[in-house]
Amino acid sequence: MVTRTGIDTTTTGGAPIVGADQTRSDGPGPEVMDAKTLIGDSVVNTAGEDLGDLKSIMLDVTTGRIAYAVLSFGGFFGVGNKLFAIPWSALTLDAAEKRFILDIAKDRLENAPGFDKDHWPSMADRTWADEIHAYYDVKPYWDDNLDVRTSAGSERSKVF
Repeated sequence: MVTRTGIDTTTTGGAPIVGADQTRSDGPGPEVMDAKTLIGDSVVNTAGEDLGDLKSIMLDVTTGRIAYAVLSFGGFFGVGNKLFAIPWSALTLDAAEKRFILDIAKDRLENAPGFDKDHWPSMADRTWADEIHAYYDVKPYWDDNLDVRTSAGSERSKVF
């Protein structure tokens, strides 16, 4: 159970969703979405303060899961902005407002470990990745015991 200020949701490694009818069957979303439609979405905190926007969504190729989202914050027209690796499960999709919510005070984000456009981090560095997940107070996605290839992969291999 991930509980955030003003947001109570249950998730296992993904971003919780608020503000939308999740029982729709008329197309993709909000549970399954094209990642490029999320790039540029604004991110606010629970107080409604602007924290920036999503620049990238980084995929862990070996597990097929989202490793982190890249948040751009500060600067002026992209100059002088700082980038942050935000664990996907630290974000909540507000489907009604077409934005994300990150439960963090603006000053805490300003002091968060970040990087610039020329020096990206490696989420494959487990020490760094553990520190990032701890900073945002979320469980690392690799700790939720979900192996997306185990049962489906073994069943498919039996068919062929």
